[in-house]
Amino acid sequence: MSRYCERCGRAKKACLCQWIQPVTSTTEVVILQHPSEVNQAKGTAKIVELTITPCQVFVGENFSEHARINQWLNEPDTVNLLLFPSQNSSQLHAQYLTGKGHNKVRLFLIDGTWKKAFKIYQLSQNLQQLTQVHLAPDLQGRYTIRKAPKDNALSTVEAAYFALTQLGACDATPLISAFDHMVEFQISQLPEGTFDKYFAGRKR
Repeated sequence: MSRYCERCGRAKKACLCQWIQPVTSTTEVVILQHPSEVNQAKGTAKIVELTITPCQVFVGENFSEHARINQWLNEPDTVNLLLFPSQNSSQLHAQYLTGKGHNKVRLFLIDGTWKKAFKIYQLSQNLQQLTQVHLAPDLQGRYTIRKAPKDNALSTVEAAYFALTQLGACDATPLISAFDHMVEFQISQLPEGTFDKYFAGRKR
């Protein structure tokens, strides 16, 4: 018998499925995942994949020649947004899509460390042509057990939560609920005193 959940891929004692509450979104989510994140125990993209419908995950570094993605980018009456803080990005807000004619909104998220996400962005020339958006700079990340380059760095699930909320795509609360449960579980598995020693003073 396998020690791993067939659905979420985690060890059964750390299974995410018990905390997942499915949500239907009017904005389609596409996660472009760096290969190093696929088996990352602290990764959060799986929460988004299991919670949000529709959602698809593609793994790679260079998506320039990705047939499905390029097909989507040429769809008429579709707004394709890339959530990435580039020099060309503008802040995403509640009225972002007001007055823009569209039948579908698709949100691309890059899943990886900042360095690896930037590499995906650099290599994938098709992504650079998308409308690029970023979240408010004052948002605080809650993932205390994974190192981040700065205080307002967000995990993939947090970024998805804030973006879908801003777009009014759905009630994305189940994303944060599952995320909080996962973090609490991981903290509970740390040796006594480890959290206080390494993460004291960091906001949760």
